[in-house]
Amino acid sequence: MRINAMGLVGVLAGVSVPARAFTRPTSFRRASSVVSGRKCATPLTVPVIWSRTSCRSVTNLSAVGTPATPFDDGKSPFQITTPIYYVNDKPHIGHAYTSLACDVIARFMRLSGREVFFLSGTDEHGQKVEDSAAARGVPPQQFVDDVSVSFRELLDLLNISNDMFIRTTNDDHKEAVQHFWKELVDKEAIYLGAYEGWYSVRDECYYNESELIDGKAPTGADVEWVTKEPSYFFKLSAFEDKLLDLYESNPDFIAPDSRRNEVLSFVKGGLKDLSISRTSFKWGVPVPGDDDHVMYVWIDALANYISALGYPDTNADSEFNKYWPASLHVVGKDILRFHAIYWPAFLMAADLPVPKRLFAHGWWTKEGQKISKSLGNVIDPVELIDKVSDITNQI
Repeated sequence: MRINAMGLVGVLAGVSVPARAFTRPTSFRRASSVVSGRKCATPLTVPVIWSRTSCRSVTNLSAVGTPATPFDDGKSPFQITTPIYYVNDKPHIGHAYTSLACDVIARFMRLSGREVFFLSGTDEHGQKVEDSAAARGVPPQQFVDDVSVSFRELLDLLNISNDMFIRTTNDDHKEAVQHFWKELVDKEAIYLGAYEGWYSVRDECYYNESELIDGKAPTGADVEWVTKEPSYFFKLSAFEDKLLDLYESNPDFIAPDSRRNEVLSFVKGGLKDLSISRTSFKWGVPVPGDDDHVMYVWIDALANYISALGYPDTNADSEFNKYWPASLHVVGKDILRFHAIYWPAFLMAADLPVPKRLFAHGWWTKEGQKISKSLGNVIDPVELIDKVSDITNQI
């Protein structure tokens, strides 16, 4: 697969990208520092001035701003996010690809004089993580501590300029998620019921019978029948019309158009209330007031985009107020449903603004199959970097 970086950035960010945004890095490594507990990355080829109180970089270029688009005014603070990467195994080339795409956009926005908050991190809860830790014979926290390091090291190796690396096992994130849950309860968007149906551990996703293909999930993942168990539900069905209105009034909310069409088709087919807690495993954020339940991993994971900004602090001088709604979420198409349907519905229920734009890229494939840790056909980006470095040194 050949990647045209400038073309990709133009599609993702909706701007014309000048060549000056793509200066050749002098090294795979970069200088880094820590300000108020947050990792700050200094792009080696970009002249910046650092604030003592934040990780925001301000370029010393005279031009300020980018061309306005229907979803971006070209001057407001810009939050861009990778998905938080799942830590059931070490990173593969797909993680490197998404991180590099976001990094190019973040650097371009900084060069254009925009204030940028570039977020990445790791998703560390769920049944798949609990099972992987058990298979290795270690406690889940030890397992995620070990694997999360490999993702941070990959970002360092690629010279990625993310402003923050979030972990969903951090106490401040868990507190923010529990506050978010309470807000949804207060808005009467959550109720206690019982769930049974098809569930994919690999995808961390529930599927309807009609979605299965030859007894498997649409992604090719195995599914298992979850016998009836108590579960809290989110009233997703109540947001069907609101979501359709969102897509209609903001045609650029989901890109590319093929992904938008997929989401429209799914929502128009009717939405059912969503099970958002489990009792059959324990590795997750406890439901406030009911320790028998842990939160469905996606309500936990999606909330990282706001917990990283200090939510529930939404005061006028907060990071949340400055950068939210996010300017751009970049994700793989396999997690499109969670970001394009569940996430805006959660936010609407909590009376919070929805993101401005979501871009879902395709899968990297190997011999026709999706590259996946679960399938065991991954390409190690660290090995690729070592090979390229060896070749470069020989020239």
